[in-house]
Amino acid sequence: MTDKADVWIVTPQKIAFETPLALQNGQTLPRFDLMVETYGTLNAGKSNAVLVCHALSGNHHVAGHHSPDDKHPGWWDNMVGPGKPIDTDRFFVVGLNNLGGCHGSTGPLSTNPETGEEYGADFPVVTVKDWVQSQALLADRLGIRQWAAVVGGSLGGMQALQWAIDFPDRVRHALVIASATRLSAQNIAFNDVARQAIITDPDFHNGHYRRHQTIPRRGLRIARMMGHITYLAEQGLGRKFGRNMHADGYQYSYDVEFEVESYLRYQGDKFAERFDANTYLRMTKALDYFAPAAEFGNDLVATLKTVQAKFFVASFSTDWRFAPARARALVKHLVKAGKSVQYIEVESHHGHDAFLMTDEPYIRAVRAYMNNVAEECRRD
Repeated sequence: MTDKADVWIVTPQKIAFETPLALQNGQTLPRFDLMVETYGTLNAGKSNAVLVCHALSGNHHVAGHHSPDDKHPGWWDNMVGPGKPIDTDRFFVVGLNNLGGCHGSTGPLSTNPETGEEYGADFPVVTVKDWVQSQALLADRLGIRQWAAVVGGSLGGMQALQWAIDFPDRVRHALVIASATRLSAQNIAFNDVARQAIITDPDFHNGHYRRHQTIPRRGLRIARMMGHITYLAEQGLGRKFGRNMHADGYQYSYDVEFEVESYLRYQGDKFAERFDANTYLRMTKALDYFAPAAEFGNDLVATLKTVQAKFFVASFSTDWRFAPARARALVKHLVKAGKSVQYIEVESHHGHDAFLMTDEPYIRAVRAYMNNVAEECRRD
């Protein structure tokens, strides 16, 4: 990692694991790779490590740029970096692309060592619990016995919570942002509509579309357009687009007429070219299956009893995909379980995507919390 002309250059690395990984569904990956980026320096006591977990379409590229000409920084560049709330001058930050991803970690685009062919549709469905198990192996490889903090928004927040449950002595702080302890029926429904858009695309070919030199572009595009709407708030869309026309007057056609249509079609087209459909299917299933209390008779207090981490929980007023009530429910159960928790409910017009934005109260709260974590590390 170097600085060149004020552009923060980071370099990803692929880490190979040659031992089998047993998955929650009963299948086993014979081996796997994780694509990883690290930022900052691990201190002598290895006590300042922070794991950042990505959401549905995220990856290992959390912050910085891959080259001086790279126009797009990492997906959480406003949160992670020198002098930022998760300060890489004080923390050693680890970001990775989860198993099943399409950005370098083992997933549907990878070669199946047992057949010598691309996995494609044969790649197993993975869960949040599987991801946490693979992340624990990564921590072992990096020599990190305990994370100072595990941080994530949305699906990333679910991973932070799962970490605190599955490895209570390996997490000091869990930051669960714009997340929930399980999906609502409405959220599962949205995910299934997205999956059906992909699966019923004539170019899907039962998930082996690449063998036919094609991709289910139309289905993935529609899935992303619909998903994108759910990540935004009505007032945010209204402020940005209103009923602004893309052209003068009604065209009485099905081409783009409103600016919001142009925006959504652009987002869908861009996503369909950069993301793998089989990965999208698996990420949505990981969301659907996440329900850590199910192993404890759906008793969330019992689920949280062995947790040792302190919690920071954040929600956003206009997030209707993971509404503040879902975050407050987690806080209530943490308190009932006798755990330490700080909670902030942020006024924002950004909807669910607010966890990626720069609403000042949110940024200030994360900075203050992580400052305290950094002080703990300094005293270690």
